Amino acid sequence: MTDREAFIMTVQGTRAVVLREHRTDLAQPPSSLLEVVTLPPQEPAAGQVRVRNLYQQVIAASGDLMFETTQIPVPVFRVGEPMHGTAIGTVVESRADGLPVGTVVLHTSGWREESILGPGEAYPVPGSVFPGPEYLLNQGVPAYHGIVDIAGVGDGDVVLVSGAAGGVGSMAAQIAKARGAAYVIGIAGGPDKTRYLVEELGLDAAIDYRNDDLDDRLTELAPDGITAFFDTIGGSQFEAALRHTASGARFALCGTLAGQVNGGDGGHPRLDIMTALVHEVQIRPFTTRHTPDQVEAWNTHYAQWYDEGRITFAHTLLEGTLQRVITAQDELLAGVHRGNVIVRLAA
Repeated sequence: MTDREAFIMTVQGTRAVVLREHRTDLAQPPSSLLEVVTLPPQEPAAGQVRVRNLYQQVIAASGDLMFETTQIPVPVFRVGEPMHGTAIGTVVESRADGLPVGTVVLHTSGWREESILGPGEAYPVPGSVFPGPEYLLNQGVPAYHGIVDIAGVGDGDVVLVSGAAGGVGSMAAQIAKARGAAYVIGIAGGPDKTRYLVEELGLDAAIDYRNDDLDDRLTELAPDGITAFFDTIGGSQFEAALRHTASGARFALCGTLAGQVNGGDGGHPRLDIMTALVHEVQIRPFTTRHTPDQVEAWNTHYAQWYDEGRITFAHTLLEGTLQRVITAQDELLAGVHRGNVIVRLAA
């Protein structure tokens, strides 16, 4: 984009994705409720910066935030207002100390071409650790918090991760390996994803829930039972994990994706109370507040493990405009992509 084109876009306003109406049914694709509009021009005030967005992260939780109410501890999207989400962009106009023009920043006011950000809303991205700034658009904070703080995974553990080819699960499985787990098993849908888990992410084994019998495979892979389970799916996968638990196993419950798409059973699995009692299973649901301590803990270990080659950034990078971000949200919920889904916005 030329300077002249950027000036014209600023004068005319910037395009953004807006929620046209609330989602009322899990079967509704997000694209049917979203539209791209042009916002009125806005100039940065003292202490603010204008950021032209380069990369937009797409996450499953955005589909839940389109409902009028949700149990997720994040503000829902409002009808007629721009969406919000994590993005990375470049400062193109600055009235803030410490954020000169050209600074690459991370922020949570994405889903638009440009964002006006105030103090404490834009975080400079280090340029020396990762191949590109988009490597900061990961879901490692909940993965790290769940594996380390909730499940306490360490040396000798036999770990099962559901949704292991997704953004959170792919990080959780790798973190378990980096923490010294003896054996890490991932569950995913389809042979391509299961091969990916073993051959590219380095898991010890993978189960294809679409074509494999979960009980048969868990009996084969974890004959003495799993000691830790990181669950993003719920439903029948939670039930199977409980049937194959070792004594004192820790279950970190991070999500219910099987109930977030087309009204599945993810949020209402059957709990075999007797098995849980006999094996003294510790079932620990959690949410991640992304506190400064949680973010710092993840970023510190992420940089170290990435540098050591012990963890990779599992992601799908798409190209396009804001309309591509909308369709990517549909595709993510349908399980089309693997790893963290990011759209590089066309200039």
